[in-house]
Amino acid sequence: MDFRYLARYQPQILAILRIVAGLLFLEHGLSKFFGFPAPFPVHPLPTLLAVAGVIELVGGLLVTIGLFTRLAAFICSGEMAVAYWTQHFPKSPWPIANMGEGAILFCFVFLYIAASGPGAWSIDHMRMKAPQP
Repeated sequence: MDFRYLARYQPQILAILRIVAGLLFLEHGLSKFFGFPAPFPVHPLPTLLAVAGVIELVGGLLVTIGLFTRLAAFICSGEMAVAYWTQHFPKSPWPIANMGEGAILFCFVFLYIAASGPGAWSIDHMRMKAPQP
């Protein structure tokens, strides 16, 4: 089967990846601060988790709507790298054993978005197309 025809939809598929990743990341921040959609098991939040929650809330929202996408995605990627090496890796070097698959996947998806840009359907994309005075 030839999948080359999908290439014409690359900006839209990238946008879908960006929106889904942003919403899933936002969900982690909402859980930490508002207990939605599921309560976070640790309260009060230690400083490191509170900082992570802010990055997840703000970064997840910015990535989802596509505003300052590259910078927001880069910061989110960095947060996930720190989360993996500080919270998951010490438990085991194997991601399946240390439950770090999500952190690794988020890290590299956000790194890809930071490198490739927001795709279609983003505020950044609309700003780039706006006529310059």
